[in-house]
Amino acid sequence: MIDNLEYNTEREHLIIPEYGRHMQKMINHAKAIENKEERNKIAKAIIAVMGNMQPHLRDVPDFQHKLWDQLFIMSNFELDVDSPYEKPTKELFDERPEPLKYPQNHPKYRFYGNNIKTMIDVANTWEDGDLKEALVYTIANHMKKCFLNWNKDTVEDDVIYDHLFELSGGKINLKNSDEDLTDASSLMRNKGKFSNNKKGGHHKKNNRQRKRY
Repeated sequence: MIDNLEYNTEREHLIIPEYGRHMQKMINHAKAIENKEERNKIAKAIIAVMGNMQPHLRDVPDFQHKLWDQLFIMSNFELDVDSPYEKPTKELFDERPEPLKYPQNHPKYRFYGNNIKTMIDVANTWEDGDLKEALVYTIANHMKKCFLNWNKDTVEDDVIYDHLFELSGGKINLKNSDEDLTDASSLMRNKGKFSNNKKGGHHKKNNRQRKRY
């Protein structure tokens, strides 16, 4: 009796394991049938069983098309039956997808992030006035905060002004500005306050969910 035991490692590889070994055996049986009309009947019966195994997908568009494609895939594309859809080919199935084209942004000052350059480009399109000036100083303060996240020591406003001038293509010049940016300690303190509030709120939430005996 022990000699008749079968281990999965010794059995045939399941191409789509979700359908189980019995489904694979049914497909192998259909491949061995010589009469094509009989093969077509068996194939439709197999498709019906496959559909019953996934009732949650019945309302999904092209569900039947997906089942027929899976049938041919599990037959290793060797099942000769009439399909209501175009038969997939092994070459198409084995074809490697084209690599996705990710945006390759390599900013000179990476610690500012890519969004800063987008904000600066938008500011360059605005007409001069109070709104643009407010936006420019908001961008400059955000750049200073990003710089401090990268370098915890300190940063002079002139450094931020130079970087802003460079990233804007020379269109935004605050080098001769009489207005100072937000103090570095204030920027970092506001960040720490926000972080503490966030942690505190999370802690309270855990206390409410804690079981009491």
